Amino acid sequence: MQRRQFIQSVGAGSLVLGTGVSGARAAPAAEHAWKMVTTWPKNFPGLGTGANALAELIGEMSGGRIRIKVYGASELVPAFEVFDAVSRGTVQMGHGAAYYWKGKSEAAQFFSSIPFGMTAQEMNGWLYHGGGLELWTELYAPFGLVPAAAGNTGVQMGGWFNKEINSVADLQGLKMRIPGLGGEVLKRAGGTPVNLPGGELFTSLQSGAIDATEWVGPYNDLAFGLYKAAKYYYYPGFHEPGTTLEAIVNKVALEGLSADLQSIVLNACKVVNLDMLAEYTARNPAALETLLKQHAVDMRPYPDDVIAKLRTLSEEVVAEIAQKDELSQKVFASYQKFLSQAREWTRISEISYLRARDQA
Repeated sequence: MQRRQFIQSVGAGSLVLGTGVSGARAAPAAEHAWKMVTTWPKNFPGLGTGANALAELIGEMSGGRIRIKVYGASELVPAFEVFDAVSRGTVQMGHGAAYYWKGKSEAAQFFSSIPFGMTAQEMNGWLYHGGGLELWTELYAPFGLVPAAAGNTGVQMGGWFNKEINSVADLQGLKMRIPGLGGEVLKRAGGTPVNLPGGELFTSLQSGAIDATEWVGPYNDLAFGLYKAAKYYYYPGFHEPGTTLEAIVNKVALEGLSADLQSIVLNACKVVNLDMLAEYTARNPAALETLLKQHAVDMRPYPDDVIAKLRTLSEEVVAEIAQKDELSQKVFASYQKFLSQAREWTRISEISYLRARDQA
């Protein structure tokens, strides 16, 4: 026994010495040095750090064979040029949200969030086990891109307003930063949607350039200090009930990797997708408590008649997208079929359980 312990201790000592010697040398060059551009401010909590975590995880899982340098919005390309930069091969990877690219294809918005649509859990079910990811891949193929879910914020807040919303009439003329289909719904309700990157929200709201803005939820809204620029905080986030964030990979760059490295990149996206949702679930409650107790934020629900009107308009907007082209019809049909089935299960599982829990 003593002899065995001695041999083990010598072996351990040799290993330490070996590590010390190799540590003195320069780290070997990566087989693949990639760049990732994002639509988020550099190192922004949750969103920006989620992109960082993805890059780090790919590096770790690949044993350093892939090293990815992450650039925040406008560090290398503007926020809304991420799609084109990855498509052209200027960079190998991007991180953002599919609804930013509706100018490329209206159907892209189904892969981020649909007003009054799927929750985060339902989106993951559709993407991974309901044919959604295959359709997403088909949609991005003409642009030379491979998409992957790489984060989710869960149900978002309705947004920050410098005017009260007491009825549908209060939406008339409202200038609000709200992207994607939510913006189109607001437009039909009489408002004016504005698309701004995250880094411009505070100053635009504070200066009066916009009357309202949605961003994400308490965790990110607190980080941006939006409570300093607006009086009212409305919920729920009808426009983004389960916002999937995406990683987009240049197809040529991905196919240039060995099979194991391709698997590492795509499976790292799955890990980050799960972890980001867990992070928001953990951080939002504490941030909301800070907003309400320390900053005395005036938080209000949208009036019932406002929600009813927005729901009706949302159904119209989403149905019209399905008529854009054949692929949009196919995506819409798949999304609606899965949502219809998921809604029934969610009603008798989570919704009924939450009602029972809240009655305790």
